[in-house]
Amino acid sequence: MLKVIKKFFAFCGEENRKKFVSSMWLAVIQAFFEAFKIPAIAVMIRALLGGNVTTQDILLSLGIMLVSIVGSGLIKSKSVMLQTEAGYDTCAKKRVEIAEHMRYLPMGYFNENSLGQITSVTTNVMENLENVATRVVMLVCEGVLTTSLIIVMLFFFDWRIALVLLAGFALFFLLNGRLQAAAGKLAPKKIAADEKLVEKVLEYLQGMTEVKAYHLTGKKSDELNDAIAENSKINTDMEIVLIPRMSAQTLLAKLTGVAMVALSCLFFCQQTMDALTAVVMVISAFIVYASLETAGSYSALLRVVDVSVDRASAILATPQMDITGQDIVPEQRTITADSIEFSYDKRKIIQGISLEIPEKTTTAIVGPSGGGKTTLVNLLARFWDVDNGTVKLGERDVKEYDYDSLMANFSFVFQNVYLFHDTIANNIRFGKPEASMDEVIAAARKACCHDFISLLPDGYDTVIGEGGASLSGGEKQRISIARAIMKDSPVIFLDEATANVDPENENELTRAIQELTKEKTVIMIAHRLKTVRKADQIVVIDQGQIVQQGRHEELAAIDGLYKNFVSDRREAASWKVHS
Repeated sequence: MLKVIKKFFAFCGEENRKKFVSSMWLAVIQAFFEAFKIPAIAVMIRALLGGNVTTQDILLSLGIMLVSIVGSGLIKSKSVMLQTEAGYDTCAKKRVEIAEHMRYLPMGYFNENSLGQITSVTTNVMENLENVATRVVMLVCEGVLTTSLIIVMLFFFDWRIALVLLAGFALFFLLNGRLQAAAGKLAPKKIAADEKLVEKVLEYLQGMTEVKAYHLTGKKSDELNDAIAENSKINTDMEIVLIPRMSAQTLLAKLTGVAMVALSCLFFCQQTMDALTAVVMVISAFIVYASLETAGSYSALLRVVDVSVDRASAILATPQMDITGQDIVPEQRTITADSIEFSYDKRKIIQGISLEIPEKTTTAIVGPSGGGKTTLVNLLARFWDVDNGTVKLGERDVKEYDYDSLMANFSFVFQNVYLFHDTIANNIRFGKPEASMDEVIAAARKACCHDFISLLPDGYDTVIGEGGASLSGGEKQRISIARAIMKDSPVIFLDEATANVDPENENELTRAIQELTKEKTVIMIAHRLKTVRKADQIVVIDQGQIVQQGRHEELAAIDGLYKNFVSDRREAASWKVHS
């Protein structure tokens, strides 16, 4: 229990840990104020036993009771406010910290960890910490501290009753240890089931088009239903396993209170305890019962808190690429790869590639699927670090650059465009957040998207759906190109932006790309012959190696993969549909 609480406080950071600790001690002070009810009652009982209840006794009792209620209320309000501030602030900062940390993780991390897992950590897990953990940790701490305080106080009244309470407290921790052990086995399964459920929901929603197109509705629905059923089962299992143990704790707390009351009555009858002390012991028994029951009921969730902290910390502990470097502005942007090698999951993907891409030239990378084209581009852009060899921008190894200063040289246009749930103007500004509206419109005109944006209900202020769901593929591509034009980086990485676009949009996209790539160094993964043939150099990649390199005319004249590529594209282009 204490280990989990300590881990949670360390996770919260210095500032919020102080707030939690302050809140915890305020709760102890609140317990003192709550305990003032005991002397308030004691004053009246003493007067009643003396057979002489005066106005002064009544006023004194009411005064103490009023101090107890008002003081307890004010301090509880402040305590809860500190808890709430610390809880929300911790999770807000951790979400930002996780997002910032993931910016510099190698791309391989996102292949190993599905979108569902990452989403679950930043939503479900952080929500557990935000809402559940804060309340659980504080209530358990308050219950334990309040009970400990009462035990100490009781030793000043009657050591015998204090020993009874101390024994009950020790047995409570023994039972709680068994509860924690049982919860510890189930908590990881619960978090894993939550992650799987989020993953399946996202997969189902994002793949809805394919699900319908390939009649997979039943299959995918079954997978989603299975994930829901598994999540329901693990939550039910937790209740079945933990409720008997929680009930045993509650029963122990009640029995401890009963023992305190029974022994107080016995000692009073034996005249070894005066009436006033006996009444104080009876009232203390009820306070102790409430404190222990609260601590016991919520302590079952401490293991969920423990696993949640571990899940969030695991992302933050994932080694980042070495992003420390210099803020370098290269004099020229020739990109050089020298004997680079790269393996993923013990499988070598790039095997000793050497390549020079001169500044302000276009290099097309072609080859069969799985040959290593995308991996090579990722290495040139430093989305991953090479295992061996070097990649240079200008005369400097890319690892010598501060990561942000390196990325300032690159713009990217991919087949699968992601647009944010925001205005079109802000999506274009993503390449230059401080850009004026005139600059946004100028970039949109160059990207051939000003006309269709102007026809939208709110123009550039139109809010588009997450991922650009409310726009066509060609429209999203052109906005993506406008974003890259806005950034105006000297090196452009293209993953054939027109490969999956309908003919109506292709001409406009081609013009937009021409505008984007003027006087730029262009590196493209190419799929279309008419794009490839205009390149200054063509690099053919197969099985992680360069198997051919040269211009279109040279490579098309000799047998090899490129000639086959040209032949296949020409044959595909000659297909016609006859009526």
